[in-house]
Amino acid sequence: MKVLDLQCRQAHVFEGWFASEDDFQDQRRRGLVQCPLCADAQIEKRLSAPRLNLGAREPAQRVGADAPHQAPAGATPSGVPATASPSMAAAVHGALPPALQAAWLELARKVVAHTEDVGAQFAQEARRMHYGEAEERAIRGEATPDEAMELLEEGIAVVPLLLPAAAKETLQ
Repeated sequence: MKVLDLQCRQAHVFEGWFASEDDFQDQRRRGLVQCPLCADAQIEKRLSAPRLNLGAREPAQRVGADAPHQAPAGATPSGVPATASPSMAAAVHGALPPALQAAWLELARKVVAHTEDVGAQFAQEARRMHYGEAEERAIRGEATPDEAMELLEEGIAVVPLLLPAAAKETLQ
């Protein structure tokens, strides 16, 4: 089993598990590998190194002329100050912090679990509910920008929300 660090064009970083490198390349070529946050299929592998926890202790920090170059106090290996907020670090690296990515995916899954997908009939169904022709319930679906603006002009509250494909299905 190969565990790969992957990244989409929007700099969302995630992990993928594949039987082999060939399996990853085949799935990527067929568009089966998608970002779980934005559903982007333009996925690239990131450099990653295995971490082996063999129970060894951290080496003692050397001091003096023979010590390796040290980063300035307060800086992390990435060059972002240790006191930087996660959003500042994300801005520097162009990516959301992993905890924020995970929270977004969890929220998206909750939206999917507690709404009915009406697909391309979203605008029509929202109108029917608004005008009392159908029972009110939580729905989601697809609408063009023009349809969404028309709904808002009619006083029908809608919120555009990009739901990643990973939120719509169970992970295996």
